[in-house]
Amino acid sequence: MKIGVIGAGVMGKGVAQRFAQYGHNVVLYDISSNVLETAREEIKKNLKIASMFNKTIDAEKIVANIDITSGYEGFADMDFIIENVDENIKTKETVYRNLEKVCKQKCIYLVNTSCIPITLIGSYTDRAEKVIGVHFMNPVPMKNFAEVIQGWKTSEETIQHVRELLNNVGMEIEVIKDSAGFVSNRLSHLFMNEAAALVYEGVATAEQIDNIFKNAFGHKMGPLETADLIGVDTVLDSLKVLYTHYEDPKFRACPLLKQMVYAGSTGRKSGKGFYTY
Repeated sequence: MKIGVIGAGVMGKGVAQRFAQYGHNVVLYDISSNVLETAREEIKKNLKIASMFNKTIDAEKIVANIDITSGYEGFADMDFIIENVDENIKTKETVYRNLEKVCKQKCIYLVNTSCIPITLIGSYTDRAEKVIGVHFMNPVPMKNFAEVIQGWKTSEETIQHVRELLNNVGMEIEVIKDSAGFVSNRLSHLFMNEAAALVYEGVATAEQIDNIFKNAFGHKMGPLETADLIGVDTVLDSLKVLYTHYEDPKFRACPLLKQMVYAGSTGRKSGKGFYTY
């Protein structure tokens, strides 16, 4: 299978690595050539570290399965496109308008989004039946599960093709109906937002909140550790989408999240968020 991956950020890198490890030919796109080069080097570094614990991993061979590009022309013969750009509706619309100019009609679009409705994304294309949400978990190379979202027009055939594709790379799935935020993020973003509010109000520290979640509820990570992993800016963008879509004040973003984004404290990727890295 030929897989096109749009966006070479945290999620895009992870998706490209995962599929390349299972022998798929991957074309990784980003608008920035510098981001692409950095992404390939980071993938290689991650694979070399993984190979120290798993001798079957051949980092050079896997990286050779990944081509990089800053143009859409190379997607003409792709079987699947996996899109991972920012949680910005206008940005995503531009991406799909561009893809529609080059992709063959049989190509299936996998939308890796946290909150944006899949039916809305499908409206930007002439193949809504071939548009499906796949919410990968971070870090993608290590997580063996994905939340799959069926848009109003997504066909059963598309669901079956995507099920086979994800099973082929060692992932189990749950298929749910379309709803902004789906299941995982309608729940998790409430946790993260309220946890930020507790810090903002001085009720507890980030460490205390995360320890309570881990020790009381058995979570592997607390909500603020998770926010740092995802990116505080991404969490904020997702909350904005949820608030706009549902017009429900429970999704109104905590002011602390906004301040942190203004200050560039976006989590692990910046070296500082609720924690210092």
